[in-house]
This record gives sequence, structure tokens and C-alpha cells, in this order.
Amino acid sequence: MIASLLRRKTTGSVVCPSCGSLVGVRDDRCYTCGRSNPGLWGFAPVLRQLGADLGFVPLVVGASGILYVLTLLLSGPAIRMDGFMSFLAPSTPALFLFGASGAGPVFVYGRWWTVLSAGWLHAGLLHILFNMYNVRLFGPMTVEIIGPARTVIVYVVAGVVGFACSSFAGAYLGWLPIPVLRGAGFTVGASAPLFGLLGALMHYGRTSSSLVKQQIAPYVVAFLMMGLIMPGVDNYAHAGGFLGGYAASAFMNPLTRERGDHLVVAAFCLAASFLAIVISIVTGLRLFR
Repeated sequence: MIASLLRRKTTGSVVCPSCGSLVGVRDDRCYTCGRSNPGLWGFAPVLRQLGADLGFVPLVVGASGILYVLTLLLSGPAIRMDGFMSFLAPSTPALFLFGASGAGPVFVYGRWWTVLSAGWLHAGLLHILFNMYNVRLFGPMTVEIIGPARTVIVYVVAGVVGFACSSFAGAYLGWLPIPVLRGAGFTVGASAPLFGLLGALMHYGRTSSSLVKQQIAPYVVAFLMMGLIMPGVDNYAHAGGFLGGYAASAFMNPLTRERGDHLVVAAFCLAASFLAIVISIVTGLRLFR
């Protein structure tokens, strides 16, 4: 079954991922919609088996869930259960090992790659449940509007920008008297890339659809208000993620069809995120020796 799933088609026709027209697997361009490389190097049939969203929601939920369980297992008796938001929370060393970001990891330990890994980690059961619920809520909408590959790009880029902003603020703005404006010394969570999805949707709403803007704006306002009221929320990661998603959407222009190279960039983003987690574990084990 796995072999058939991964089999690359080299002859015959495939369905164009953008418009659904039949095209030759080796065609350079779809004659109906103009998409370049509609056969996706022969892997278009395989990718279509993942669904219309190319498996974006299952990928994010599955990867985040697996990493959450692994950090819990590594925490052992150090699992925290001392509060509403800290129920079933992995230990700080476990999160650090797997790639938590923030002023400490980035500027003290030089783990700059954690801006890629932190968005896949979570600091408690409610934390991951809330974020994964919103992935299921906003992920399909973003995929439908800007395409699955561009959604992956937005998600990863927004996480990088968000955690970079949070780490910088934590390192250089910690003197501010207002706690919510100090940045984070240690931070994880999918909320930064999630705000990137909201940023991409808001960009599309402002440029193309007032209906989408009306649907998304209340969520943005509500989440920002929660960040200002609730303690422990990484507002710089949220704001940076939103701006990163907005800018990425503007750069890729959601009014145009997805191209084959968007899929290549999306695959590179996911590979870079996975590599960042691996590097975090390898270098972290050296630190704990």
C-alpha cells in the first residue's frame, strides 16, 4: 500500500491541481489555467490522495500531537500539573531540548533555528487543544483561498517572524514596565503561525473580499484582547506572526493560481522545520551531558 501511495506517474494524463483539467504528466503548462508544471513531476496523483488541502490540517495536528506526547514522556515525573493552563505541561528542559524559542534559547544559547521549531511545541494540554482547534477552524479556509502549498509557506514563515520578534523583544525590551510588552524569555506554541493564517486571510479580505475581512476581523480583535488580558501570552509572537502571514500573502499574491514552485518552497519549509527540531535535540543532548 505504501509503495503504491509513493509511486510516481511518468506517463499518461493527470488532473491539474489548480483547475481540475486533464493534462499530460510531462506538460510544462496547463493549457486551461496556465499553471506551470501541473503534473508536479509525476507526483500529482499521489498528492491528490491527501485531499484538497494536501493534508495540511492532519499534518499540523498530527506533528504537534506527536511532539507534545514525546515532550511529556521525556518530562517523566517533572510533568507540571500546577494550574489551569499548566495542566499536563511538559517540563522546561524537555521543551528546550525539542526546540523552544525565546530570548534565552536564541540569545543566550545561540539556538537561532528554534524560531522554526517552537511553533510545533506546546506547553500544556489546554494550550495544544486550543491551538489545534483553531488550526482546524482557519486552516481549511486559508487553503481554499490561497492554496495548500502557500498555506504551508505562510504557516512556517509566520512562525519564524513571530518567534524572532518575541525573542528579540525578550532580549532587549525586558526593562519595559508593562509585562505584556516585554517579550518572552522562553516560548512555544502554534499561536504564532496561527496568527499568520489570520494575517493571510486579512490580507485577502482587504484586497479582494470584504466578506472574508468581516469574518476574520472579530477573531483578530478577540485574540489580541485576550493577549492583553491573560497572563503569560506571547503578544510579540502573535503580532509578528500576523505581520509575517500578511506579508507572505501579499508577496505571493493570492489572486493568482498556485504554481509548482510554491509546492517546492512549502516542502522546503517543512523540511527546515523538521531539521530544526533534529538539530535542537542533538545540540541539546550535548548541553545536558
